[in-house]
Amino acid sequence: MGSFAGGALPPDDVVVSALRAGDEAMFAALLDTWSRGMLRVARSYVSTDHSAEEVVQDTWLAVIDGIDAFEQRSSVKTWVFRILVNTAKKRGVRESRTLPWSTFEQDGEPGQGSFRGRGRGPGQGPGGPADPVAAWPTPEGEALAGEVRALIAEALARLPPRQRVVISLRDVEGCTSDEVCEILEISPANQRVLLHRARTAVRGLLASYYESVTQPE
Repeated sequence: MGSFAGGALPPDDVVVSALRAGDEAMFAALLDTWSRGMLRVARSYVSTDHSAEEVVQDTWLAVIDGIDAFEQRSSVKTWVFRILVNTAKKRGVRESRTLPWSTFEQDGEPGQGSFRGRGRGPGQGPGGPADPVAAWPTPEGEALAGEVRALIAEALARLPPRQRVVISLRDVEGCTSDEVCEILEISPANQRVLLHRARTAVRGLLASYYESVTQPE
């Protein structure tokens, strides 16, 4: 948005006041800044990209409806993403009642799963597991960087849903550990364990890849 230097959002109190006043430019700025990340997070809970898009739409409607009652006890971003996760969880539970359990990859909690196998692989479009890797640091060289992005996408897609959500929020969206705990309503210890496991899995796949490409022929 041209209204905001460098694309940065203004302080939360300014954002809240603008939204309460019906400022369409502010709302559009939030959409531009957060919607892609919201799609990534929502996709960890629901079965299709279309479902994730509907979750994001429902979240923004809830934000508009609830902004007057928002007490600013947390940041606007944390509040929005908490609404998103709760909305996505409810959608995921509904889907789990209509789709075969074999469709879902479980992570120790009934009703929370991730659509596995169906959909796009590395190089897929917005909202799918390939998108988060765009924000990750990559080695020099376009060919190698492309391969690494695809590998990270594959690693993220394989993660259990809760691990994928935590690593996406921390390492892709840049949320703090406290924000992730608040968004997901989990303990700091649980957040650390999930993040450690997710990072270990991603790094393990990358380590295997680098070993294979550096082996002498």
